[in-house]
Amino acid sequence: MAETTTRPRPAAIILTPAAEQRVADLMARAPADAVGVRLSTPRRGCSGLAYSVDYVTQANPVDERIDTPGGTFFVDGASLLYLIGSTMDWVEDDFTAGFVFNNPNAKGACGCGESFTV
Repeated sequence: MAETTTRPRPAAIILTPAAEQRVADLMARAPADAVGVRLSTPRRGCSGLAYSVDYVTQANPVDERIDTPGGTFFVDGASLLYLIGSTMDWVEDDFTAGFVFNNPNAKGACGCGESFTV
């Protein structure tokens, strides 16, 4: 009988080093009961879906779990299909700071950039 090996499954979303550092910064200031940071795509905005990043206090078994050097990052299980292959970055300039998403599944976005459609 041949031995089978499985290769590690790639993460559903790639976090840049700046995004990983931001997760670490958030977890350093997190409420005591937080177990990680979670990305979801609630229905919101003029295009239909938005990106939402929040603390999570309990791991959900259907969420994708990504361990980063600074803490655990979860991707909402119901949002995975909208996010597979995406890259999440943290960008700061003189006027704004926030997570920026390069999502190959997004087919359009609203004019203000707050929501997207797939």
